[in-house]
Amino acid sequence: QVQLVESGGGLVQAGGSLRLSCAVSGRTFSTYPMGWFRQAPGKEREFVAVISSGGFATNYEDSVKGRFTISRDNAKSTVYLQMNSLKPEDTAVYFCAADRVSFRSVLATTRDAYNYWGQGTQVTVSS
Repeated sequence: QVQLVESGGGLVQAGGSLRLSCAVSGRTFSTYPMGWFRQAPGKEREFVAVISSGGFATNYEDSVKGRFTISRDNAKSTVYLQMNSLKPEDTAVYFCAADRVSFRSVLATTRDAYNYWGQGTQVTVSS
């Protein structure tokens, strides 16, 4: 059984930083792209960032480009999201997700490309 467990969320003031982690078990982690999505109350779950299986390619939603950085450590089966210069509009539950296709070369930015999801971690940015 594939499990994804996010951690690192919390309450932070605007302009601050957080680092999210997602630990993956039950799958050959290094063969799949990994993504981060977020969902605010009453809104659709939206794409944030994705990283290729080998970690050599990334893509970001325009609103977070230059502020967020996705990375992965395949030896530890963990993907990270470093979030800097946080804004109140970044407030959401952040979800880690695993792509259903191994070694995908065109990185997916839509929810239906991902078939395993973590439970989510809350990020709240004040003021």
